[in-house]
Amino acid sequence: MKKFMNDPKNFVDEMLEGIYLANKEVTYVADDKRCYVKAEPVKGKVGIATGGGSGHLPLFLGYVGKGMLDGAAVGGVFQSPSAEQMLEVTKHIDQGAGVLYIYGNYTGDIINFDMATELADLEDIKVMSVVGNDDVASSVVGEEHKRRGVAGIFFLYKAAGAAAQEGMSLEEVVRVAEKAKDRTRTIGVALSSCIIPEVGKPSFEISDDEMEIGMGIHGENGITRKKLTAADPLVDEMMAKIFAEQDYKKGDDVAILVNGLGATPLEELYIMFRRVSQLMGERDITVKHVWVGEFATSMEMAGASVSVLHLDEELDRLMAAKADTPFFKHFAK
Repeated sequence: MKKFMNDPKNFVDEMLEGIYLANKEVTYVADDKRCYVKAEPVKGKVGIATGGGSGHLPLFLGYVGKGMLDGAAVGGVFQSPSAEQMLEVTKHIDQGAGVLYIYGNYTGDIINFDMATELADLEDIKVMSVVGNDDVASSVVGEEHKRRGVAGIFFLYKAAGAAAQEGMSLEEVVRVAEKAKDRTRTIGVALSSCIIPEVGKPSFEISDDEMEIGMGIHGENGITRKKLTAADPLVDEMMAKIFAEQDYKKGDDVAILVNGLGATPLEELYIMFRRVSQLMGERDITVKHVWVGEFATSMEMAGASVSVLHLDEELDRLMAAKADTPFFKHFAK
Protein backbone atom coordinates (compact mmCIF):
# COMPACT_ATOMS: atom_id res chain seq x y z
CA MET A 1 0.00 0.00 0.00
CA LYS A 2 1.42 3.38 -1.07
CA LYS A 3 -0.66 6.31 0.17
CA PHE A 4 -0.05 9.82 1.45
CA MET A 5 -1.41 9.45 4.98
CA ASN A 6 -0.50 9.11 8.63
CA ASP A 7 -2.24 6.56 10.86
CA PRO A 8 -4.88 4.74 8.71
CA LYS A 9 -7.31 5.04 11.63
CA ASN A 10 -7.20 8.83 11.25
CA PHE A 11 -7.55 8.82 7.46
CA VAL A 12 -11.11 10.18 7.29
CA ASP A 13 -10.87 12.76 10.07
CA GLU A 14 -7.57 14.19 8.82
CA MET A 15 -9.03 14.41 5.33
CA LEU A 16 -11.97 16.35 6.74
CA GLU A 17 -9.67 18.66 8.71
CA GLY A 18 -7.93 19.53 5.45
CA ILE A 19 -11.23 20.28 3.72
CA TYR A 20 -12.40 22.57 6.53
CA LEU A 21 -9.09 24.43 6.57
CA ALA A 22 -9.25 24.95 2.80
CA ASN A 23 -12.94 25.92 2.56
CA LYS A 24 -14.47 28.36 5.01
CA GLU A 25 -17.94 28.04 3.43
CA VAL A 26 -18.38 24.64 5.09
CA THR A 27 -18.10 23.61 8.73
CA TYR A 28 -19.24 20.89 11.13
CA VAL A 29 -21.71 20.66 13.99
CA ALA A 30 -22.12 18.74 17.29
CA ASP A 31 -18.32 18.85 17.73
CA ASP A 32 -18.13 16.03 15.17
CA LYS A 33 -16.08 16.59 12.02
CA ARG A 34 -18.22 14.00 10.25
CA CYS A 35 -21.34 16.17 10.55
CA TYR A 36 -20.55 18.33 7.52
CA VAL A 37 -22.75 21.36 6.73
CA LYS A 38 -22.89 24.69 4.94
CA ALA A 39 -21.59 27.44 7.20
CA GLU A 40 -24.57 29.69 6.40
CA PRO A 41 -27.98 27.94 6.12
CA VAL A 42 -30.66 29.74 4.09
CA LYS A 43 -33.72 30.66 6.14
CA GLY A 44 -37.01 29.26 4.85
CA LYS A 45 -35.40 26.99 2.24
CA VAL A 46 -35.90 23.23 2.10
CA GLY A 47 -32.79 21.59 3.55
CA ILE A 48 -31.19 18.80 1.54
CA ALA A 49 -28.87 16.27 3.14
CA THR A 50 -26.96 13.27 1.95
CA GLY A 51 -24.46 10.89 3.45
CA GLY A 52 -22.44 7.76 2.94
CA GLY A 53 -19.02 6.26 3.27
CA SER A 54 -15.77 8.07 2.59
CA GLY A 55 -13.54 7.01 -0.26
CA HIS A 56 -15.78 8.42 -3.00
CA LEU A 57 -14.82 12.12 -3.16
CA PRO A 58 -16.32 14.34 -4.33
CA LEU A 59 -19.31 12.15 -3.46
CA PHE A 60 -20.98 12.72 -0.98
CA LEU A 61 -19.89 15.82 0.91
CA GLY A 62 -18.45 17.51 -2.16
CA TYR A 63 -21.90 18.65 -3.28
CA VAL A 64 -22.67 20.65 -0.13
CA GLY A 65 -22.85 24.30 -1.14
CA LYS A 66 -24.91 26.98 -2.86
CA GLY A 67 -27.50 25.63 -5.26
CA MET A 68 -27.03 22.01 -4.23
CA LEU A 69 -26.96 20.34 -0.80
CA ASP A 70 -26.96 21.73 2.73
CA GLY A 71 -25.27 18.95 4.69
CA ALA A 72 -23.78 15.47 4.65
CA ALA A 73 -23.09 12.81 7.26
CA VAL A 74 -19.69 11.26 6.61
CA GLY A 75 -18.91 7.61 7.35
CA GLY A 76 -15.64 5.71 7.43
CA VAL A 77 -14.19 4.46 4.15
CA PHE A 78 -17.03 2.54 2.45
CA GLN A 79 -19.00 2.64 5.74
CA SER A 80 -22.36 4.25 6.49
CA PRO A 81 -22.55 7.23 8.85
CA SER A 82 -24.59 6.77 12.02
CA ALA A 83 -28.22 7.80 12.47
CA GLU A 84 -27.11 10.15 15.25
CA GLN A 85 -24.70 11.95 12.92
CA MET A 86 -27.43 12.27 10.32
CA LEU A 87 -29.77 13.70 12.95
CA GLU A 88 -27.24 16.38 13.93
CA VAL A 89 -26.88 17.41 10.29
CA THR A 90 -30.67 17.45 9.93
CA LYS A 91 -31.20 19.66 12.99
CA HIS A 92 -28.71 22.19 11.67
CA ILE A 93 -30.02 22.42 8.10
CA ASP A 94 -33.73 22.48 8.97
CA GLN A 95 -34.79 26.08 8.36
CA GLY A 96 -38.52 25.61 8.83
CA ALA A 97 -39.38 24.10 5.44
CA GLY A 98 -38.44 20.49 6.12
CA VAL A 99 -35.53 18.32 5.00
CA LEU A 100 -35.00 15.96 2.07
CA TYR A 101 -32.58 13.04 2.35
CA ILE A 102 -30.98 11.87 -0.92
CA TYR A 103 -28.71 8.86 -0.61
CA GLY A 104 -27.68 5.64 -2.34
CA ASN A 105 -29.47 2.31 -2.21
CA TYR A 106 -27.25 0.45 0.28
CA THR A 107 -28.52 -1.53 3.26
CA GLY A 108 -26.51 0.27 5.95
CA ASP A 109 -27.46 3.69 4.64
CA ILE A 110 -31.13 2.78 4.40
CA ILE A 111 -31.22 1.51 7.99
CA ASN A 112 -29.45 4.56 9.42
CA PHE A 113 -31.31 7.16 7.35
CA ASP A 114 -34.64 5.58 8.29
CA MET A 115 -33.64 5.72 11.93
CA ALA A 116 -32.54 9.35 11.54
CA THR A 117 -35.95 10.13 10.02
CA GLU A 118 -37.65 8.70 13.10
CA LEU A 119 -35.36 10.68 15.40
CA ALA A 120 -36.02 13.86 13.43
CA ASP A 121 -39.76 13.29 13.79
CA LEU A 122 -39.28 13.37 17.56
CA GLU A 123 -37.68 16.79 17.06
CA ASP A 124 -40.71 17.93 15.00
CA ILE A 125 -38.66 18.06 11.80
CA LYS A 126 -40.40 16.82 8.67
CA VAL A 127 -38.11 14.58 6.63
CA MET A 128 -38.72 12.91 3.28
CA SER A 129 -36.34 10.65 1.35
CA VAL A 130 -35.36 9.81 -2.22
CA VAL A 131 -33.06 6.81 -2.68
CA GLY A 132 -30.82 6.78 -5.76
CA ASN A 133 -30.74 3.51 -7.74
CA ASP A 134 -29.30 4.37 -11.15
CA ASP A 135 -26.94 1.39 -11.68
CA VAL A 136 -28.46 -0.68 -14.50
CA ALA A 137 -25.96 -3.50 -13.92
CA SER A 138 -27.09 -4.32 -10.40
CA SER A 139 -30.61 -5.62 -11.09
CA VAL A 140 -33.00 -6.33 -13.92
CA VAL A 141 -35.81 -4.20 -15.31
CA GLY A 142 -38.84 -4.54 -13.06
CA GLU A 143 -36.66 -4.80 -9.95
CA GLU A 144 -35.11 -1.34 -10.07
CA HIS A 145 -35.62 -1.01 -6.30
CA LYS A 146 -32.73 -3.46 -5.88
CA ARG A 147 -30.28 -1.35 -7.88
CA ARG A 148 -27.29 0.42 -6.38
CA GLY A 149 -26.99 4.18 -6.33
CA VAL A 150 -23.81 5.30 -8.09
CA ALA A 151 -22.58 8.40 -9.96
CA GLY A 152 -26.01 9.27 -11.38
CA ILE A 153 -27.04 10.50 -7.93
CA PHE A 154 -25.23 13.68 -8.99
CA PHE A 155 -28.22 14.52 -11.20
CA LEU A 156 -30.57 14.13 -8.22
CA TYR A 157 -28.42 16.49 -6.16
CA LYS A 158 -28.31 19.03 -8.96
CA ALA A 159 -32.03 18.95 -9.72
CA ALA A 160 -33.22 18.95 -6.11
CA GLY A 161 -30.69 21.57 -5.07
CA ALA A 162 -31.76 23.95 -7.82
CA ALA A 163 -35.43 23.34 -7.05
CA ALA A 164 -34.90 24.15 -3.38
CA GLN A 165 -32.92 27.26 -4.34
CA GLU A 166 -35.93 28.39 -6.42
CA GLY A 167 -38.05 28.20 -3.27
CA MET A 168 -40.05 25.07 -4.05
CA SER A 169 -41.79 23.29 -1.17
CA LEU A 170 -40.50 20.03 0.29
CA GLU A 171 -43.07 18.04 -1.64
CA GLU A 172 -42.12 19.75 -4.89
CA VAL A 173 -38.40 19.22 -4.31
CA VAL A 174 -39.13 15.53 -3.66
CA ARG A 175 -41.14 15.38 -6.90
CA VAL A 176 -38.22 16.85 -8.84
CA ALA A 177 -35.72 14.46 -7.25
CA GLU A 178 -37.94 11.46 -7.98
CA LYS A 179 -38.31 12.54 -11.60
CA ALA A 180 -34.54 12.90 -11.98
CA LYS A 181 -34.12 9.47 -10.38
CA ASP A 182 -36.62 7.84 -12.74
CA ARG A 183 -34.90 9.39 -15.77
CA THR A 184 -31.29 8.55 -14.83
CA ARG A 185 -29.34 5.44 -15.81
CA THR A 186 -25.68 4.59 -15.16
CA ILE A 187 -23.31 1.85 -16.29
CA GLY A 188 -19.70 1.49 -15.14
CA VAL A 189 -16.55 -0.45 -15.88
CA ALA A 190 -13.56 -1.18 -13.64
CA LEU A 191 -9.97 -1.90 -14.67
CA SER A 192 -8.36 -2.27 -11.25
CA SER A 193 -9.08 -2.68 -7.56
CA CYS A 194 -8.61 -0.16 -4.76
CA ILE A 195 -7.19 -0.29 -1.24
CA ILE A 196 -9.09 0.67 1.92
CA PRO A 197 -6.46 2.30 4.19
CA GLU A 198 -7.30 0.28 7.30
CA VAL A 199 -7.27 -2.97 5.29
CA GLY A 200 -4.01 -2.31 3.48
CA LYS A 201 -4.50 -4.61 0.49
CA PRO A 202 -6.60 -4.61 -2.70
CA SER A 203 -10.30 -5.26 -2.25
CA PHE A 204 -10.32 -7.75 -5.14
CA GLU A 205 -8.05 -9.02 -7.91
CA ILE A 206 -8.38 -8.28 -11.61
CA SER A 207 -5.75 -9.07 -14.24
CA ASP A 208 -3.95 -6.35 -16.16
CA ASP A 209 -5.62 -7.46 -19.40
CA GLU A 210 -9.14 -7.67 -17.93
CA MET A 211 -12.07 -5.32 -17.27
CA GLU A 212 -15.32 -5.82 -15.42
CA ILE A 213 -18.42 -4.17 -16.83
CA GLY A 214 -21.00 -3.17 -14.25
CA MET A 215 -18.78 -3.37 -11.18
CA GLY A 216 -20.03 -1.33 -8.21
CA ILE A 217 -18.15 1.50 -6.53
CA HIS A 218 -17.23 -0.76 -3.59
CA GLY A 219 -16.04 -3.60 -5.82
CA GLU A 220 -19.41 -5.34 -6.05
CA ASN A 221 -19.73 -7.85 -8.85
CA GLY A 222 -20.57 -6.57 -12.30
CA ILE A 223 -22.30 -8.14 -15.29
CA THR A 224 -19.26 -9.69 -16.92
CA ARG A 225 -15.48 -9.85 -16.66
CA LYS A 226 -13.72 -10.02 -20.02
CA LYS A 227 -10.56 -9.09 -21.88
CA LEU A 228 -9.86 -5.39 -22.19
CA THR A 229 -11.12 -3.94 -25.46
CA ALA A 230 -10.67 -0.66 -27.34
CA ALA A 231 -12.65 2.32 -26.04
CA ASP A 232 -15.31 2.55 -28.77
CA PRO A 233 -16.61 -1.04 -28.59
CA LEU A 234 -16.49 -0.83 -24.79
CA VAL A 235 -18.66 2.31 -24.78
CA ASP A 236 -20.97 0.73 -27.36
CA GLU A 237 -21.50 -2.24 -25.05
CA MET A 238 -22.06 -0.02 -22.02
CA MET A 239 -24.46 2.34 -23.77
CA ALA A 240 -26.49 -0.55 -25.18
CA LYS A 241 -27.58 -1.26 -21.59
CA ILE A 242 -28.81 2.32 -21.16
CA PHE A 243 -30.47 2.58 -24.58
CA ALA A 244 -32.37 -0.64 -23.83
CA GLU A 245 -34.07 1.03 -20.86
CA GLN A 246 -34.57 4.65 -21.83
CA ASP A 247 -37.24 5.48 -24.39
CA TYR A 248 -35.31 8.11 -26.32
CA LYS A 249 -36.91 9.63 -29.38
CA LYS A 250 -35.51 11.82 -32.14
CA GLY A 251 -35.20 15.36 -30.89
CA ASP A 252 -34.98 14.40 -27.21
CA ASP A 253 -32.46 16.09 -24.93
CA VAL A 254 -30.08 14.48 -22.43
CA ALA A 255 -27.44 15.37 -19.88
CA ILE A 256 -24.29 13.23 -19.79
CA LEU A 257 -21.93 12.54 -16.91
CA VAL A 258 -18.71 10.65 -17.69
CA ASN A 259 -17.18 9.84 -14.33
CA GLY A 260 -13.71 8.64 -13.42
CA LEU A 261 -13.44 6.18 -10.54
CA GLY A 262 -10.22 7.61 -9.11
CA ALA A 263 -7.26 6.63 -11.27
CA THR A 264 -8.43 7.21 -14.84
CA PRO A 265 -6.89 10.15 -16.72
CA LEU A 266 -9.18 12.84 -18.07
CA GLU A 267 -7.85 12.13 -21.54
CA GLU A 268 -9.40 8.66 -21.42
CA LEU A 269 -12.69 9.98 -20.06
CA TYR A 270 -12.96 12.39 -22.99
CA ILE A 271 -12.27 9.56 -25.44
CA MET A 272 -15.23 7.76 -23.86
CA PHE A 273 -17.43 10.88 -24.01
CA ARG A 274 -16.52 11.28 -27.69
CA ARG A 275 -18.11 7.92 -28.42
CA VAL A 276 -21.14 8.60 -26.20
CA SER A 277 -21.72 11.84 -28.11
CA GLN A 278 -21.43 10.01 -31.45
CA LEU A 279 -24.00 7.42 -30.36
CA MET A 280 -26.42 10.16 -29.28
CA GLY A 281 -25.92 11.96 -32.58
CA GLU A 282 -26.71 8.81 -34.53
CA ARG A 283 -30.11 8.78 -32.77
CA ASP A 284 -30.72 12.54 -33.27
CA ILE A 285 -30.59 13.06 -29.50
CA THR A 286 -29.23 16.43 -28.35
CA VAL A 287 -26.65 16.47 -25.56
CA LYS A 288 -27.58 19.65 -23.65
CA HIS A 289 -25.36 19.35 -20.56
CA VAL A 290 -22.01 17.60 -20.20
CA TRP A 291 -19.85 16.87 -17.19
CA VAL A 292 -16.60 14.93 -17.56
CA GLY A 293 -14.32 14.28 -14.60
CA GLU A 294 -14.37 12.71 -11.15
CA PHE A 295 -17.79 12.94 -9.49
CA ALA A 296 -18.07 9.62 -7.61
CA THR A 297 -14.80 7.76 -7.13
CA SER A 298 -13.75 4.54 -5.46
CA MET A 299 -10.43 5.48 -3.84
CA GLU A 300 -7.76 4.79 -6.50
CA MET A 301 -9.79 2.40 -8.66
CA ALA A 302 -9.13 2.67 -12.39
CA GLY A 303 -12.36 2.72 -14.34
CA ALA A 304 -15.23 4.93 -15.39
CA SER A 305 -18.99 5.19 -15.57
CA VAL A 306 -21.45 6.87 -17.90
CA SER A 307 -24.68 8.37 -16.56
CA VAL A 308 -27.47 9.69 -18.76
CA LEU A 309 -30.34 11.91 -17.60
CA HIS A 310 -33.31 12.03 -19.98
CA LEU A 311 -34.26 15.70 -19.83
CA ASP A 312 -37.58 17.46 -19.97
CA GLU A 313 -38.03 21.24 -19.90
CA GLU A 314 -37.98 21.44 -16.10
CA LEU A 315 -34.93 19.24 -15.64
CA ASP A 316 -33.12 21.15 -18.39
CA ARG A 317 -33.69 24.38 -16.47
CA LEU A 318 -32.54 22.88 -13.18
CA MET A 319 -29.39 21.39 -14.73
CA ALA A 320 -28.53 24.83 -16.09
CA ALA A 321 -28.95 26.58 -12.72
CA LYS A 322 -25.94 27.98 -10.88
CA ALA A 323 -24.21 25.84 -8.25
CA ASP A 324 -21.15 26.62 -6.16
CA THR A 325 -19.58 24.12 -3.77
CA PRO A 326 -15.94 23.51 -2.78
CA PHE A 327 -15.83 20.59 -5.22
CA PHE A 328 -18.28 21.62 -7.95
CA LYS A 329 -18.89 24.95 -9.64
CA HIS A 330 -21.42 25.54 -12.39
CA PHE A 331 -22.28 28.92 -13.87
CA ALA A 332 -25.88 29.50 -14.93
CA LYS A 333 -26.42 29.36 -18.68
